[in-house]
Amino acid sequence: MSEEAKVTEEGEEVAGAQAEASSLADNDEAVQGSGPHVPQDQDGADEPEAEPDWEDLAKRKAAELDNFRKQAAVRVQKASRDGMKRVASEILPALDDFERALAHAEAEEGDDQHTLTKGIRLVQEQMLAALRRAGIESFSPKGEPFDPHLHEAVATTLVEGADSGAVVEVYQAGYRLGEDVIRAAKVVVAA
Repeated sequence: MSEEAKVTEEGEEVAGAQAEASSLADNDEAVQGSGPHVPQDQDGADEPEAEPDWEDLAKRKAAELDNFRKQAAVRVQKASRDGMKRVASEILPALDDFERALAHAEAEEGDDQHTLTKGIRLVQEQMLAALRRAGIESFSPKGEPFDPHLHEAVATTLVEGADSGAVVEVYQAGYRLGEDVIRAAKVVVAA
């Protein structure tokens, strides 16, 4: 082979080797680009990931748990109060019937001792005591000013010496659980 032919062959071989090296470099970049990105600082070293603030995270989770406990306690207390109010509203008509029946029986003149009505009155008192232990109390607003949140006016009447708007007679006692009114008192109001 001549000198010129050798150079051309070597040039082709060198050009082929350069093309092959370029192709391999492109493949390496493609492979590296498809994997997870590792941040590098200026000098090419890997950056360590920032460590989470475990103390702050623990405090936040403890506060969330504390808030959850408080909210759960409030919900349980509210459900308990609602349940007591529902039971009381079911029992109160029976207590009213007791009162009316006893008043009628005691008004009859046949039994001066009222032994039967005394026994029934004891049962009524036990039921009222059970309601008081549950926090449910009756109220009779005779003489107080009329309050539409606590009283239900069933009639108005003219009464001498009574202020206008004052409760002069209570037909049915009211009941409340704390500040919540279970049943408003039925009253007659002075006109």
